[in-house]
Amino acid sequence: MLHPLPQTDKKDPQGTPSVGGFEVLLQKQLKGKQMQKEMAEFVRERIKIEDEYSKNLSKLSQSPLAAQEEGTLGEAWAQLKRSCHDEAEVHLKFSNKLQCEVEKPLLTFRDNFKKELKKYDHHIIDLRKQLASRYAGVEKARKALADRQKDLEVKTQQLDIKHMNKHEEDIKKARRKSTQAGDDLMHNVDLYNRAQSKWFEEMVTTSLELERLEVERVEMIRQNLRQYTTLRHETDMFNQSVSHVSISLTVQVAVPLSQLYRTCSCLLESDNQSVSHDSLDSRVEYGHRNRPRRNIVKVHLGHPN
Repeated sequence: MLHPLPQTDKKDPQGTPSVGGFEVLLQKQLKGKQMQKEMAEFVRERIKIEDEYSKNLSKLSQSPLAAQEEGTLGEAWAQLKRSCHDEAEVHLKFSNKLQCEVEKPLLTFRDNFKKELKKYDHHIIDLRKQLASRYAGVEKARKALADRQKDLEVKTQQLDIKHMNKHEEDIKKARRKSTQAGDDLMHNVDLYNRAQSKWFEEMVTTSLELERLEVERVEMIRQNLRQYTTLRHETDMFNQSVSHVSISLTVQVAVPLSQLYRTCSCLLESDNQSVSHDSLDSRVEYGHRNRPRRNIVKVHLGHPN
């Protein structure tokens, strides 16, 4: 029995081309390969941005602007510039890790995925060609049999008594050729059915392999996204710590001045007490005498006239 040739371009009753299940899987894999390529390009652009940002931060940290500032404010300013350099190093490290731990695995998996997909695609194409060739052989044998049967029928109708012996010989030859054509047809049908059976077996196996590849691809992408998120979180945590250092430095510079202003205000608001130079100096000094690495500030106020 001759089974129909599998087609990938059949049409439904409405005339719309239908797509086989294998073709759907194959197209999904091809789309997945393209998505991996675009993801790798995205990460590559992210790396470029991080490299440029790190380069600019490092350059800014070496700027001579406000380098002449002195005292504790000068120290705070120098620390702020060092924090820019530290942040630049973190972003450079983030860029390098993105390249090694995200972009490179994406590209490596994509190359291996491409090779496997190409192997399965070529294998199915070869099987499809073999099946089409067998089907063509069947059609050729079918036509040959029809021609032999027609020739036999014509020779049988031309049989007459006058040339009995000659026509009987022609009929025998035509019958042998018709029988041979029938045998050839059966042989080609058998070859085709075997090829079709192999085709379906390979289709099932290859479809399962394509599904396996898709599962691996999805899992690989998930792992890379998780790694990207982890690296980004580490960078954000360091940036927050740098920000806290800068805020702490600002507070350390601002606190002595605010305390000094509050002390002076309290002294000036004491209407019922006389304020002497010595007492005011000692009270202001007392608030700052024991502070480590702070300048002692003396405030001299004259007596009101």
